[in-house]
Amino acid sequence: MPEFSVLSRRAILTAGLILPLAPRLAFAAPKNLTFAVFRNGAKIGEHHVAFSGEDANLTATTDAVMTVKIGPVPVFKYHHHALEKHAGGVFASLETATTTNGKDEKVTAERSGGAIHVDCNYGKSTFSADTNPMNHWNEQIFSGAPLFNPQTGKILKVKVAKVSPDHVTIRGETEIDDFYDASGAWTSLTGKLDDGSKVEYRRV
Repeated sequence: MPEFSVLSRRAILTAGLILPLAPRLAFAAPKNLTFAVFRNGAKIGEHHVAFSGEDANLTATTDAVMTVKIGPVPVFKYHHHALEKHAGGVFASLETATTTNGKDEKVTAERSGGAIHVDCNYGKSTFSADTNPMNHWNEQIFSGAPLFNPQTGKILKVKVAKVSPDHVTIRGETEIDDFYDASGAWTSLTGKLDDGSKVEYRRV
């Protein structure tokens, strides 16, 4: 959110070895997704996800661009780009570049040797093989396995619950509700920000 990375506290005032522990995609390659992004009812940007490949061998390209203004003056500018690849139904690699108010962050991650290896602005880390980058389009990742922030490369301290077939809640470092249709396609998102404002993703 920002999948865009994730709709995190930092984000707004706004293949390799295949192991059985890794969550597998259980659906065919989804259709491209476009969302309008709103903060307290005012549109601040858009979030796009484009898919290529088929079924278990999937590439997702994400672009999120947001600007928050006070009157005519921009007070927050955000752009997140991510290229995420799956192979054999599991996460294989990730490359992201994010600019937040002029600050650049980059993350690369790859499945290799029975683990997920991450390199980012904050150093290098090795995570367990069942770890996934946080995204909202793939509800299969919300299985209780570890998630890392694709913007920072750090493990997320969150609790995830599937409260109904179409509704997933994410609580902890961030407060997000994701919604899906009967096919598992991501349809909308709501989130609460540090300043108490509300963010909404509305599919268009």
